[in-house]
Amino acid sequence: MKMHQKIIFRISVLILGCMTSCQKHTMPEFEILQEGFIYDQASFPQCHASTLVETADGNIVAAWFGGEYERHPEVSIYQSKLTDTVWSTPQKIADGQTENDALSYPTWNPVLFKNAENTLMLYYKEGPSPSTWWGMFKTSEDNGASWSAAEQLPDGILGPIKNKPIQLANGSIVSPSSVESEDGAVWKSHIELSSDNGYTWERVGIPSADTVKVIQPTLIQLKNGNLKALLRSDQNYILESESSDQGKTWSEATKGTMLNPNSGIDAVTLESGNFLLVYNPTEAGADWSDGRNKLNLAYSTDGSHWEDVLQLENEAEGEFSYPAIIQDSEGLVHITYTHNRSKIKYLQLKLE
Repeated sequence: MKMHQKIIFRISVLILGCMTSCQKHTMPEFEILQEGFIYDQASFPQCHASTLVETADGNIVAAWFGGEYERHPEVSIYQSKLTDTVWSTPQKIADGQTENDALSYPTWNPVLFKNAENTLMLYYKEGPSPSTWWGMFKTSEDNGASWSAAEQLPDGILGPIKNKPIQLANGSIVSPSSVESEDGAVWKSHIELSSDNGYTWERVGIPSADTVKVIQPTLIQLKNGNLKALLRSDQNYILESESSDQGKTWSEATKGTMLNPNSGIDAVTLESGNFLLVYNPTEAGADWSDGRNKLNLAYSTDGSHWEDVLQLENEAEGEFSYPAIIQDSEGLVHITYTHNRSKIKYLQLKLE
């Protein structure tokens, strides 16, 4: 793992106070502790949609899907564990193989989540396409060393569709999800709620106009206790929805302030109560991958106004997409994302 010199960002923003005054707020300083790829070589040529979790033993585990190409029937879920600065060799932990050995379905978008009982959950999708897939999950009681047999989620419940759930102080798990129609005309987001640590769920909608497409929410918890969903959209901006009742109902999704080229995003609520967001800071183009050549990290104190603090990628062409971000129990920030569909890039940051 390549170590990098300390990179300091001193960016100030003006935060509005009362009507007659404003207060200057200094952005945090970031030290890049580690930066590199989770693996150099693997048994699969393509990969996508990484996820991160801190396990009960304090280690970081990443997972993603890999195979010949997205939608290939043998695309499977792989994981790797970080020890100090070294990631373990990718290990297959789920696939879409059926009892009929001749039939296999692709798997998609794994999401790792540790519940309040310290059970590690792996949620993922299985099926021919995003419009026809179904939700699956496995559990681990040994921090990902072994996994249970796969189980299918109930009809209508897909599990977290790309980004991690959050567990509230009352024990409720709020999981961000979405659906896509066969013809691609309809993309709608919703929330799945669990009161039993992620084994059973109920579904509630995030209202959005029929003229917009919104999928793959990421969730943050505001300082007043409200929840905010930031949503991937086809509007060239991230859309936003808010809940004041612990995720049971949501406001209609409206346009936020951050550009989005219809590409995956992820955010995290920091232990300070502030927020980080990883996103592609561009508009969409003619091709689905246009705009994914740049990837930024942004910071916010209120979940509404964001300032870029780190440029993760900035190339003339390429795909740097589908980020995941967490903060661990020691305060370190971990980020992964797809790097040109061939590798998973990893960064570890220290906030000062």
